[in-house]
Amino acid sequence: MNQHEHHAELVNGFFNQQKEIFDSSNQAMYAYLDDDCRVCNDKFAKLLGYESPDEWFKVDVKGAFPAVFVADKSQRALVDAYQKAMQNGVASKVKVTWKKKSGGTVDTEVMLVPIAYQDHVFALHFVV
Repeated sequence: MNQHEHHAELVNGFFNQQKEIFDSSNQAMYAYLDDDCRVCNDKFAKLLGYESPDEWFKVDVKGAFPAVFVADKSQRALVDAYQKAMQNGVASKVKVTWKKKSGGTVDTEVMLVPIAYQDHVFALHFVV
């Protein structure tokens, strides 16, 4: 199994373990392991204009996640929060402007927390 297949398996397992939270949360949320291995709830997908989490997941990320989904003015803040979570186990709350599927944007606040699953650290994002 290559690294991509392993990460996809990890994301699927993480989502299945946390499915109740993803389904019942009143907040938009997503979990991120890498650009190709991510999962979101219905609220997050709809926030960005996608019909479903599956449609959002199928977006081909060429380059990096922030370049595809995050407005230029917010990319550094989200990347810095992610790095703090991964390197120092620190949660952060940052303002993020997201790119919508339609080409518009939506302003939010994101609480990003590190969470471990099977010896891998994910970034779990709650979006309001």
